[in-house]
Amino acid sequence: MNVSNKFNLDNRESIFLLKKCIVELVHSASRLENVNTTFSQTKTIVNGMSVSGISTDDMQVILNLKNAYQYVLKLPHNTNFHLAIACKINSFIAYNESLEWGVLRTGNVEIYGVDYKPTIPMESKVVSTISEIRDNNESQTYKALKYMYYAMRTQLFWDGNKRTAIVSANAIMMLNGLGLVNISEQQLEYWSQLLTRFYETNEDSAIIQWTYDNCIYGINYRDSRSEN
Repeated sequence: MNVSNKFNLDNRESIFLLKKCIVELVHSASRLENVNTTFSQTKTIVNGMSVSGISTDDMQVILNLKNAYQYVLKLPHNTNFHLAIACKINSFIAYNESLEWGVLRTGNVEIYGVDYKPTIPMESKVVSTISEIRDNNESQTYKALKYMYYAMRTQLFWDGNKRTAIVSANAIMMLNGLGLVNISEQQLEYWSQLLTRFYETNEDSAIIQWTYDNCIYGINYRDSRSEN
């Protein structure tokens, strides 16, 4: 598996990129909850205006994602990602959607369409796993994707796990100048097939490599030397 860092952005560039892409990130992630707004409608809602014909629940999903990314943008540069950040992100993502938000799940849940049943997460084990991911010798981009898929499969929270995991991965990406990860609406069907396979097998190499190859974005500067 080849998952090196594609980008090496400074803090100013990373914040600029996330701000520029926030509507696209919110729009893509909202599709995970079957929100059917157009990109233009999503942009209008993110910008704080109402859109006729959109349900209150769908608007809540979009605004929750927006608030989660606004929290990420305020994280101090070079912050080490840890469980408290993931919980805070979930407190925005799952606000008014879940039994509880911002705390680890304390009961059993099932994942629709798969036989795999996640166990109830233990805080000490989650903290230990996050440390193991953070301290391994792979690239920072690999670590962000590794955490993202670990968090999805473990189902750390009562609700909003995929959205929380993606925003958390982007927190890691932004804090380390790595660009952003975004699974677009057009990629969701194939990605869902890979995710189902991962849930059933706990083998993440294929989905991490595919995500790296197809879903990492950043700032590509034109090399002026090529014009000389």
